Amino acid sequence: MRIYLDNNATTQIHPDVLARMGEVSLNVYGNASSVHSEGQHARRILEEARERVATLIGASPREIVFTSGGTESNNAAIHGVVLSTRSSCHIVTTSIEHPSVLEPIRELALRGHEISLVPPDPDGRVSQERIIEAIRDDTKLVCVMLANNETGMIQPVRAVAELCRIRGIHMHCDAVQAAGKLEFTAEDLGVDTLAISAHKLHGPKGIGALFVRTGISLERHMGGGAQERRRRAGTENVPLAAGFAAAAELAAGASAQMRPVEALRDRLEELVRRKLRHALINGSGLRIPNTSNLRFPGADGESLVIALDLAGVAVSTGSACSSGRTEPSHVLLEMGLSEQDAKSSIRISLSRFTTSEEIERVAELLEEMVPTTMRMTTPRDSVS
Repeated sequence: MRIYLDNNATTQIHPDVLARMGEVSLNVYGNASSVHSEGQHARRILEEARERVATLIGASPREIVFTSGGTESNNAAIHGVVLSTRSSCHIVTTSIEHPSVLEPIRELALRGHEISLVPPDPDGRVSQERIIEAIRDDTKLVCVMLANNETGMIQPVRAVAELCRIRGIHMHCDAVQAAGKLEFTAEDLGVDTLAISAHKLHGPKGIGALFVRTGISLERHMGGGAQERRRRAGTENVPLAAGFAAAAELAAGASAQMRPVEALRDRLEELVRRKLRHALINGSGLRIPNTSNLRFPGADGESLVIALDLAGVAVSTGSACSSGRTEPSHVLLEMGLSEQDAKSSIRISLSRFTTSEEIERVAELLEEMVPTTMRMTTPRDSVS
């Protein structure tokens, strides 16, 4: 039996979600934009799904745009804001954002827009004061994630959004890693747009949502039809929307549901630090309850991930969007870690399916494997 602890990359689909998707796939086959009975049946299922996803983040159904996932939601918000300005502008974001935020913003820089990247403090949290200091008179967009995908550190979205609202600056939040793990509402955060994704909360891959606050105007990023109130063209995927809705319902009451997960995460860290006294945790302070970024100075994180995989355990060295690369985590480097320290780190992310027996087993394996990967490190690799 394998142990899956890479839930920040993607989660196991919940059986209830899969059952709902199968039911809808079989019985609701009409195009939701068609006027006949089959089409209207599909439309009802789609709008019911929109209501449930909206409820998850305390939004109105009319504020929810279904997308293909978090990456599209982030891109749609960023490009939608900048395109609507009709001129070059200034953008502020943090240097620890997900690539689906950093890459489109860097592309915009190549087109003449100015960018300010705000680094985190050594604890992995970006200071709200530093973000606010970076805002200028010509700033049109500020992007701050709610929870970092590698360290789990919670960022000061609400405080930054409050200033942005006062100054008339669009505030976008990547909440992909927070949805289903933290209880929040879009209104309480005060953001203008917000991205979430179904497969991070035991839903299907291939569908996400972009919250667009009432009154906010975005240039559409995909033309060709009037779907999603002309915000995103294309035939709506009703079975995936139904699966997303089922996952959103299961994720309700995240605080209570995640307490056992947080207890297991804390137990894992306690065991690891007891067995391997040199082990460190990257990121300190408020974190989402399922995430632990562990550093074993002198060890090789990639070798450790491979060894654990061979032993039946799935973990990672960082964002799945960066897999296959040999470079160390940009998040850890921005926190001030050396390349070697960043490469000696692994990310372990739990889910509601994680058990105490699995945690005990992983701690035992780490005790056995970390010293081995330290012996495998060459003197040249050890230089920071």
